[in-house]
Amino acid sequence: MKNDVLQIRRWMATLVVLVAIAGGVVLAMGWKSWTGHSVYGASGLPVTVTGKTAPVSLGNFTNGFASVLKPALPAVVNIHTSKIVKPQGGNLSPFFNDPFFRQFFGNQFGQMNPEPEREQSLGSGVIVSADGTIITNNHVIDGATDIKVQLSDKREFRAKLIGTDPKTDIAVLKIDAQNLPTLPLGDSSQMQVGDLVFAIGDPFGIGETATMGIVSATGRGGLGIENYEDFIQTDAAINPGNSGGALIDIHGNLMGINTAILSGGSGGNEGIGFAIPINMARRIMDQILTNGKVVRGYLGVYIQDVTPDLAKQFGLSQGGGVLIGDVTSGTPAAKAGLKKGDIILKLNGEPVQSRNDLQIRISQMAPGSKVTLDVWRDGKSMPVEVTLGELPETSSKLGSGENVSSALEGVEVQDLTPDIAQQLNLPPSTQGVVVSNVDQASAAAAAGLQRQDVIQEVNHHAISNVSEFRAALKSAGDQPVLLLVNRGGITTYVVVEPNSK
Repeated sequence: MKNDVLQIRRWMATLVVLVAIAGGVVLAMGWKSWTGHSVYGASGLPVTVTGKTAPVSLGNFTNGFASVLKPALPAVVNIHTSKIVKPQGGNLSPFFNDPFFRQFFGNQFGQMNPEPEREQSLGSGVIVSADGTIITNNHVIDGATDIKVQLSDKREFRAKLIGTDPKTDIAVLKIDAQNLPTLPLGDSSQMQVGDLVFAIGDPFGIGETATMGIVSATGRGGLGIENYEDFIQTDAAINPGNSGGALIDIHGNLMGINTAILSGGSGGNEGIGFAIPINMARRIMDQILTNGKVVRGYLGVYIQDVTPDLAKQFGLSQGGGVLIGDVTSGTPAAKAGLKKGDIILKLNGEPVQSRNDLQIRISQMAPGSKVTLDVWRDGKSMPVEVTLGELPETSSKLGSGENVSSALEGVEVQDLTPDIAQQLNLPPSTQGVVVSNVDQASAAAAAGLQRQDVIQEVNHHAISNVSEFRAALKSAGDQPVLLLVNRGGITTYVVVEPNSK
């Protein structure tokens, strides 16, 4: 009898623990799909995403969480990518490349112009449709010339890149397969601090791995990881190779895409991991599949958080809101009459908590949408109606077939708008073009040019847009190009030598 009583007590204790764990779990609400209007001309790709599943019975957790993880693991895949990179040459004198010299000394001194090499990397992805649609991180496949996907049953497929959105670090892939295991999409807006979550991926390329933790925070932004940040923070172990993997809840629903860690310089898990909420990832995926790209709403203002000192100076007693530091002429904000010194308190009746909050919400609205802003001006609140524009995405990629300097081949740039300047923590008056992508096999990459660098001068000539940038390069011919580059507010000169033919 004593043993029976002890067993009953143990059973009751286990039940209490399970009920406590489940207490933080809120059943996710149904999904309402959002799609932007087609502006890119890409034909929509039919995709049937798995809906939410019935909650897993807590009675199945007596021996652990196998009932949650067993059906989820096969839907997380390993992604293997490769790309061609050109190593930087050595600093030896050019005569070491002379054939006469090498007759005596061979190749022991290295090579000034080493051959391009193939660089390989690993990541993870999540199958969201039975016919092979996969969500992963953009940085997992960025610049890849070959993408392979390996399933849990060891089958391997070559993947097609459907589209990417570097601003949120989302990419969509497609493999030619049917009847694949999938993960149902949850509603990440229902996640709360303390909810139990599992991170699934392929850390260090060792195979599918699951780790457990809780939601440490929601709505994390301002980290400088991506342009648009609304991360779920978790202490579930996320290590290199987990990028693009799944963050699921206790019911097996996909709640986020694992994307980053804060490692304190160690490169490994420190209990601070971040996942892109599935609500954001779903909107991005829908636009990529429908339009071929992502379109975003646009105000055209430079904004900053309202500190207590700023609130006092503007006669505002409440917290929150964002202060307009500048308005770009000709933008939706300017047309609506917004002014420097206005404080935006609400968007469509909902309080604006921070700069990041307003940027995220505006970016998720379709161009042409009408919004109402509650604005604090001259000591009183007033409504301002604004018709959103489309976030400018003017960009240009320099190719070998164009009449421009070969030194900048493989570099993609776009106009530096006030919104982009703000995301880069630069003053709104900063002039130049921002580097949106650099081919890692290019001469520019070898010279140290990086994504998000702002090019302000070409051969001592100031530039303010893509057209001026291209014109400056045309006059450079095949000579080395001197660039004045602004990186994080600090300017430096970079010389880019053309690739030898």
